[in-house]
Amino acid sequence: MKRILTAALAAVAVGGVALQASAWGNTGHRLIGVAAVRGLPEELPAFLRTPGAAAEVGELAREPDRTKGGGQPHDRERDTAHFIDMDDQARVMNERGMSIDALPRLKSEYDAALVAAGLDVDDAGYLPYAIMDGYQQLVRDFATWRVLNAAEARETDPGKRAWYREDRLRREALILRDMGYLGHYVGDGSQPHHTTIHYNGWNRDTPNPEGFTTSRQTHGAFEGAFTARVARLDAVEAAMAAPKLEGFDLRARVPAYLKTTLAEVLPFYRLEKAGGFTESDARGGTFVTARLAAGASELRDLFILAWRDSADDSIGWPAVKVAEVEAGTADPWLAMYGDD
Repeated sequence: MKRILTAALAAVAVGGVALQASAWGNTGHRLIGVAAVRGLPEELPAFLRTPGAAAEVGELAREPDRTKGGGQPHDRERDTAHFIDMDDQARVMNERGMSIDALPRLKSEYDAALVAAGLDVDDAGYLPYAIMDGYQQLVRDFATWRVLNAAEARETDPGKRAWYREDRLRREALILRDMGYLGHYVGDGSQPHHTTIHYNGWNRDTPNPEGFTTSRQTHGAFEGAFTARVARLDAVEAAMAAPKLEGFDLRARVPAYLKTTLAEVLPFYRLEKAGGFTESDARGGTFVTARLAAGASELRDLFILAWRDSADDSIGWPAVKVAEVEAGTADPWLAMYGDD
């Protein structure tokens, strides 16, 4: 529980400003969600490509932090989703933990492997699984929306058509919610402190040859007040990478993304030591912008990829193929409405 308790303690006031212990605080998560939605191409549904949808996802990207403190088992199952503590070789916690490139298929298997290695599951975190789960949920959301949208357009029975419309609107609200939740965890994954054992000052139990700060205010000060002061939407959007959509493999993509962020831990601490996060130094703002843009780019790509994956999905019970419903060769009524 050390990781979670330290994060809670980091929420104390520093210099009169209450600092967030959650990755990026409110500003960073909002910007990542908004920038990702604003970057969506025309192939995605029109209801997503609106200023309202961008604002909604930006707000909902904060939700996993806002729901903390519900008690047990709520908090245990959610608080550890926000991070994964890797050592400098991208192993979970230390040399006894598995490589980020060799994660077990299931989170339960991951937990069991950590326990068998004598490592604390709560300290380790399970961010990769939160991202993968969120992506898979969004694929299911999009598949359901595709079926409802196609069926509504073709249905001649007024009662059924009205139900399809109502359920489509319900699904659109759920899609925005689930995009926000995925956005939160992808955003966590772009914050270097959420990928490392050096998550709040350099880990005092490891060698520190460059004399990096060990201050327990490091994490909160960076992602909270500092980010809120320097981060700007236009700068984040300008720094976003071109989409990377070819050869997608979810179980390879997520670890690769998190390792890219882990590689920014050492640059962060070197910049902090050099005074880069003071008001008079522009380097800190550049670092924040690059990290937020990395999160927004990855999130935009995952939204697009989830939409594309949904075209090959089957949904409902008895299951219907999305492609067949969209082609008009299958009637999804029983799959969608149900036949008790």
